[in-house]
Amino acid sequence: MPVPVDGTRLAGASKPPRSAKISQIVAVPPLSSVDVGVAPRPKKRKGKEAASQDESPWSWTLLTDSSASRVPPVLTKDGRYFLSVVGSSVKIFSVATGDLVSTLDASTSANMDSAGSSTDTCTITSVVLHPQNPFQLITGSTSGLVRIWDFLDAVLLQTMSLKHPITQIAAHEKFKDCIFVAVTLPSKRHNSSGQATTEDNAAVYHISLIPSNETVGSPVQLPSRSKKIGKTRVTTGLVLSPNGSWLVATGGHKAYVCSTSNMKGGFTKFVSPEKLTCLAFHPSGEFFATGDHVGCIRLWYCLSDSLAKYDGVERKAQTTTMHWHSHAVSSITFTANGAYLLSGGEEGVLVIWQLHSGKKEFVPRVGAPISHITLINAIDQEEQYLLALADASFVFVRSGTLKISKSIARVKLDPALSYNRPSALSAIPLAIHTPTSTIVLPSSHPSSLQFFLPASSKLVAELEVSPSNRIARRDEKPLEPSRVEHAVISYSGEWMVTIDYRDADGTFHGEVFMKFWWWDHKSQFWILNTRVDRPHGLKKVVGVAFRPKAAAPEDLLVTVGQDGNIKTWGIRLVKRQSGEIENFWVTRTTTRFRVETPSHVSWSADGSLFIVAMGPHAALYDGVTTALYQVLTCPECQQAKAAHFVGPSGRYVLVLGARELVLWDLLTKSLRWHYQSSSVISDSVVHPREESFAVFQQLSSQATEPQSTRVLLFNPSSPTPFASRTLPFGLRRVIAHPYLDQLSTASSSFTLLGITQAWSVAVLGEDVLLPQEMGSVAQKIVEEVGARRKTLFHDMFGDAAFSESTARVPSTSPLVRPWMGHEIAEVFDAPSHLMPPLRSLFDTLVDGFLTRQSNHGQEQQETSTPEDVEMDENAKPFTVETRIERAVYRDEVDTFVEFFKQCAIQAIEPGPPYQNPHTNGTLIPKANGAQPSRANDVARSFANSPILSKGTPRKALAATPTSHDTPTSKSPSVIMTGKKRKKSIG
Repeated sequence: MPVPVDGTRLAGASKPPRSAKISQIVAVPPLSSVDVGVAPRPKKRKGKEAASQDESPWSWTLLTDSSASRVPPVLTKDGRYFLSVVGSSVKIFSVATGDLVSTLDASTSANMDSAGSSTDTCTITSVVLHPQNPFQLITGSTSGLVRIWDFLDAVLLQTMSLKHPITQIAAHEKFKDCIFVAVTLPSKRHNSSGQATTEDNAAVYHISLIPSNETVGSPVQLPSRSKKIGKTRVTTGLVLSPNGSWLVATGGHKAYVCSTSNMKGGFTKFVSPEKLTCLAFHPSGEFFATGDHVGCIRLWYCLSDSLAKYDGVERKAQTTTMHWHSHAVSSITFTANGAYLLSGGEEGVLVIWQLHSGKKEFVPRVGAPISHITLINAIDQEEQYLLALADASFVFVRSGTLKISKSIARVKLDPALSYNRPSALSAIPLAIHTPTSTIVLPSSHPSSLQFFLPASSKLVAELEVSPSNRIARRDEKPLEPSRVEHAVISYSGEWMVTIDYRDADGTFHGEVFMKFWWWDHKSQFWILNTRVDRPHGLKKVVGVAFRPKAAAPEDLLVTVGQDGNIKTWGIRLVKRQSGEIENFWVTRTTTRFRVETPSHVSWSADGSLFIVAMGPHAALYDGVTTALYQVLTCPECQQAKAAHFVGPSGRYVLVLGARELVLWDLLTKSLRWHYQSSSVISDSVVHPREESFAVFQQLSSQATEPQSTRVLLFNPSSPTPFASRTLPFGLRRVIAHPYLDQLSTASSSFTLLGITQAWSVAVLGEDVLLPQEMGSVAQKIVEEVGARRKTLFHDMFGDAAFSESTARVPSTSPLVRPWMGHEIAEVFDAPSHLMPPLRSLFDTLVDGFLTRQSNHGQEQQETSTPEDVEMDENAKPFTVETRIERAVYRDEVDTFVEFFKQCAIQAIEPGPPYQNPHTNGTLIPKANGAQPSRANDVARSFANSPILSKGTPRKALAATPTSHDTPTSKSPSVIMTGKKRKKSIG
């Protein structure tokens, strides 16, 4: 009887023919095969895609968003916070601590539908500070909405619609309650089939922030005045000059310039030989700079009063070209004084250009391609450069030393997505380290891994598996670095296996390395233990699996490759001559099944069997002897992609095909059921504790990559899914997360962790409640006590004089020198013109270099401590905090300069002579036997010195001599600066 393809077959409906009987499970030689007949023919039963009554969207939460680093970060007026756009939200970070303090979410402030979900899926494309109120924020989005926020109180003040997607916003204090907006326009051209063609048309408008009279009370308002300045290509930059006289926009190969005093004349177009990518205006000069996609930076000197008569005409301008970047320049900005220009791009190098000489300095290896550069130039802070990298991380660079001071990273993304290029990863490493509850993810560079902790939303560490050159491209051809394709961690958490692979090209040979990493509990990091070159020849390794919960104490690993081999790996112990025992991994067995090529390997829950999917077969092997137990042949599934044991008992085996699901019952040795899907099956995940599994289907769309996913939940009892869920994105890789499973509120939880097609990390499941990250919701910003800056008075009197509670240093604590160790060499890291004279540092430096292991205080401590005292080994040693060098800010220097301007230094006539009580080294006693006051000595010495403040009465500075003082000397005692004074020994 023929069986329909789109149907479901149930075993046990009728007695199977004798020819279809499955052979008994017996041990056979590894290279022999077991003939298995055709599966029993059950009654025809149509398979359903989902239970319609239970189909609903699945709850999901993004741990990171791939749209980060698309918009330049914005600094607040005081320089204490910077604002970064991530999707439809604005995250506010502290510059001092790098912590997230608040999040302004546009989706939560939008209208909600009846189901409680947001109807606004807009993405914020631009953000600027309000020109009249520095505590307010203006954002523009792809939905054409302009929002005004009070970011201190986390309140949405106003929403205005422009009915066109917004790409850029510019504002200036000269134009009150007005902004300049660049929007994209729909295409008016159509092809032969009548569909609209894609064009990059845009326009720049002058918009009033005052709503119209008709929409004053509505939630979404319309502007009272809107004036079109001119058409452009899709803008890559829109800025106003510092004085507000010029408006400049860049798009395509042109720079559009308009005088704000004559906006009716429109733009004057200046042609560039290359496509422009970024724009910046000089802070004081009448010129601007642009960067293009071939790496050139041009300074445009085209702003003049006679420009008005050329409005609407394409012209060429006088420019100065600077070229160092080999790829597109992504961001440029001028320093506050206008003497330097900063640029960055795909090379991951910050370039500092000196404009008057053309010389340049570099800050290399910042970690990833540079997307945006923002200047931190607050009055009470040292000038810094904030780099927004393409992998969604931030780096701070100090202007004095040109060194990276700190970095902020959550989950680093693949930089290829930030440059609108598809990711080249064919396999996605994704694993869970159970002892630390961290997630192992691919990092921004393909040859590295990163470790993320969901409980704290922190990036714990990053591991460079294969050292690689971080240069992105050679000429126009991308380099092919080593890519980590597999990362598997043992159930004990002691071992991790990585597979990194690089394809062969005309210059390099193909490379495949399998590396075993050991978890060091002391350093809390991975240490390389064994490296195996070409574990399966030059062929790729397609499957790696550790044995779970093995009865034997040693760990066991199975790998399968495209060369057809199935290998097991174990630990070998070797005792060295020194007595140390060294362990490393070696090959235990090698086998293969006929001429089939394996595609996947997995273990049973008890670790006694492992199953290998290959072609239409699924072979079961013994976990210790690697003996072939049985072969399951699936005629319905011509090419099996994966095979899994379902449930903790391991009774059922799931075989996954392109569109087929086949479930076998090993106890009855029969086919349980078969399911035919109408969509492509991308992946499947088995529940770690229950007899259920999830299947992911790619739903077709007009785009090249799938934009949505259907999740079908099955159990072995029925081929009809008991639940169906939908997700609004495609998935690259999905795994089960046992730690997140405990956070679900559902009774039968199924919590998964996946990487989307857009390279976001998402948590999927039934009502999963993740620990809320600090600052992940909108909240008021309060002053940070720990972020208060230090002044010169802190350096003079110490922090203890300004703090309420001071920790006293015990007298028995050993003395720690501030220059001890490698910190001595850091003195010379600062520029020479900012360093004090060497003669003032010589003695301190020499003492630091020649520091002895014991000093006077320690010798006294050793003599006072008995030799037979037992010390607590678990006690933490007490150390004195070392001195941290601090930059002196401009406002502090200006305060002292103003003070000394009012009290100018001049010499005055010396007063009556003061007799020093110390005459010829002899101390003259008082009449009543009391010793002279040392404070009076210093005061009188300063009063009689030739260095006195202007206008200050001498009587106010000099102390009046007492009747007990006996004048014995007529020469004043002058305190000389710059000389070392010896301390008297009494």
